Amino acid sequence: MNQNPIEIKGLCKSFGSTQVLKDLDLTIKEHEVVAIIGGSGCGKTTLFRCIEMLETPNAGQIFIDGQEITAKGANIDKIRRSMGMVYQNFNLFTNMNVMDNLCLAPVRLLKMKRADAEKMANELLDQVGLHGRGNQMPKELSGGQRQRVAIARCLMMKPKIMLFDEPTSALDPSMIGEVLATMRMLTKRGMTMVIVTHEMKFAKEIANRVIFMADGGIYEDGTPKQIFENPQKEKTIAFIRNIKHFYYHIRNKNFDFIQLQGGIQYFVERYGLASKMAYRLQLCVEELIQDILSSKIDETVEIDITIEYSEADGGIILYCGYNGLAYNPFEKTEEQDNLGVIIIKHTAKSHQYSYENGRNLITIEM
Repeated sequence: MNQNPIEIKGLCKSFGSTQVLKDLDLTIKEHEVVAIIGGSGCGKTTLFRCIEMLETPNAGQIFIDGQEITAKGANIDKIRRSMGMVYQNFNLFTNMNVMDNLCLAPVRLLKMKRADAEKMANELLDQVGLHGRGNQMPKELSGGQRQRVAIARCLMMKPKIMLFDEPTSALDPSMIGEVLATMRMLTKRGMTMVIVTHEMKFAKEIANRVIFMADGGIYEDGTPKQIFENPQKEKTIAFIRNIKHFYYHIRNKNFDFIQLQGGIQYFVERYGLASKMAYRLQLCVEELIQDILSSKIDETVEIDITIEYSEADGGIILYCGYNGLAYNPFEKTEEQDNLGVIIIKHTAKSHQYSYENGRNLITIEM
């Protein structure tokens, strides 16, 4: 009977009064390539360290290929041998050449003959595109090459599972493709892989399952298409879109107009948007507010301006919400339109108006 390579039940881990993982359940099936994503501090690396028992869980069970590594008296070192771990900083022995880095563990731990280890090492170096590099020192290699050596070193132990902790975060963008190609080679071999990464494009390309972590556990789980194109939960949506917000609340007609426009300018500059976008946003906001205020008899009208910018896809959405009677600026005829409305109608991707429970809402996609 085949066992799931990794099975976790009720995992909890705290550091002092801070609970990082709480009642986490996770099953990794054979041949799966799973990417784990989430914000800083969500517990991704802590989960990996618990799987390897580099951190001792406060509660729960972890099974590696059917063996409980968290059991009292478990042979942790032996169970670990079925896992290969690739770190973001390579962790190669800098005083050893590539061949010695690859042969050390199988010779010492698996009692492999040195000649057999070298033969296997050369085959693996060929597979990861590093033919003839056995005599080189790690410092003589690029970051991408060192990471490929680190992957080959793990494969020397013939693991059933590969764990990758941010394998591309220490690399220049030009080198990421090298590591990605090597990992694709492993997927073709049917290797079970779990990858912690902050790079969404990397996760989308390499994984067949994506897990988003938040609130101490698995918040959403699905295929790359489901998670990246149609996430269902609020925190997943915000993380995937990587939304940045600008918010301004207008309590009455005597608001600080210069402060509002300056805030929009700062927001645009902070996230490297084009200067013309600042002008368009400022103009639309100014004309909309003036139109709304001039249409109201009630002096206590309050207006909320929110700008959302998605770093993931570059999308910008302007929201304008205001209380009172229903009033839709877009219902005016072309001759009655003010400058802001004309600009919106002719340059915005879309604009919508809705009214519910005494609240007007304008949504403009720039």
